[in-house]
Amino acid sequence: MPDRNPFPFTPAEAEDLTADEIVAAAITAFHPGIAVACSFQQEEAVILDMAFAVRPDVRVFALDTGFLFPETYDTWRAYEDRYGISIEAFRGPSPEEQAAEYGDRLWERDPNQCCGIRKVEPLGRALAGLDAWITGLRRDQAPTRANTPKVEFDEARGNWKISPLADWTVDDVWARIRERELVVNPLHAQGYASIGCTYCTKPGTGREGRWANLEKTECGLHPAGGAAQ
Repeated sequence: MPDRNPFPFTPAEAEDLTADEIVAAAITAFHPGIAVACSFQQEEAVILDMAFAVRPDVRVFALDTGFLFPETYDTWRAYEDRYGISIEAFRGPSPEEQAAEYGDRLWERDPNQCCGIRKVEPLGRALAGLDAWITGLRRDQAPTRANTPKVEFDEARGNWKISPLADWTVDDVWARIRERELVVNPLHAQGYASIGCTYCTKPGTGREGRWANLEKTECGLHPAGGAAQ
């Protein structure tokens, strides 16, 4: 934990605050050293709306794995058009470079390594130099996320991790989407509750559609227990 807490509240006190209050406090405390991590899912539709209400120039980044759905790339462009922004893209090696070094269809043979190359390493570059980042994690998304705090200092990465929707349900998320008429990834209407890469995502509730038939529900960006291990 750093010597100084930049928030006007403790992480424990944050648990009693609303998502809008936490987003506003985080951006006020850290701008320009804060960014929203965007995976173009239902939660980010809400997070972006909250963030841009505080500062229209807040930084937003995304991990472009090279294997995202066409609908996800369409949503990416729709967000940029709606808010008049440019979302920063962080990428790993090209699919061709990965295949040349690790062999074809690494996502089938070693999905953890594939996620490490295409997601975890690019995230490290995205977070470099940031004081804080905002995520769309919710506790009811998966058992591995059940203890996600709303505000925490990630000792491993050396910055603050903000998850303002941690105590929201999926119904809460969609109520805000309808209220604010937000742009959402059309894959949600096709039965995809959680959206990742084309090869590793199928329709399903929660995160059951991710890495189906494998004992894997996380890509390594958010290790169980909250902060990175």
